[in-house]
Amino acid sequence: MTDSSPICVINGVGPGNGTAFARRFARAGYRIALIARSTDFSARLAHELGDQGHAYTCDLADPAAVTDTLGRIRTELGAPSVLMHNAGAGIWGDFEALDLADFEQSWRINTLALVAAAQAVAPDMRAAGEGSIVVTGATASRRGGAKTAAFASAKGAQRNLTESLAKHLWPDGIHVSLIIVDGVIDLPRTRERLPDKPDDFFLDPNDIAETAYWLTQQPRSAWSFEVEARPFGEDW
Repeated sequence: MTDSSPICVINGVGPGNGTAFARRFARAGYRIALIARSTDFSARLAHELGDQGHAYTCDLADPAAVTDTLGRIRTELGAPSVLMHNAGAGIWGDFEALDLADFEQSWRINTLALVAAAQAVAPDMRAAGEGSIVVTGATASRRGGAKTAAFASAKGAQRNLTESLAKHLWPDGIHVSLIIVDGVIDLPRTRERLPDKPDDFFLDPNDIAETAYWLTQQPRSAWSFEVEARPFGEDW
């Protein structure tokens, strides 16, 4: 990798979508800034990616920390051309059972962190006349369930926020898009929890990553804002 290689920032790196995003953009020649609360996992992924991988510690619920971390990335690697906001706090329970601090945490990670990150990267993208911000959304953004009071409300706000960002930034050449993930991600822990489900029940994170990468490569005459990712056999 050279200092002129493009930079992809991934907010929220774990063993599922975050890892798949990192590997896909690394294959395309990007240097990858991996953001997570700790480097227990991301440091190993950065090592796997070699010179392309760089792990950063950041509490995404703290907007000041997000701003500082994006500033460090800009100083150490350069201005990002892709921001993947993959962070999402999956907090479950009906509204009466919710801890209010947990409820607030879900909003902070899904929405406040996105605002802070977008504010940090947008000026350089605008100056360059191009860039991509891709947000990992969820079907919960479209409907509330009895047990999704925190998650659905935060994801719904995130979807609306992402649409606001798109309408503001598209005219500057910055492609903002949202992937609605509808299904169970194929991970060891989900396989263990659902041992009777067939392979085609699960969403392969590598395939979601292909969709994310495709969004960043779309020609300007036909940009997509919202796309869905669900297993082909799902009854939806």
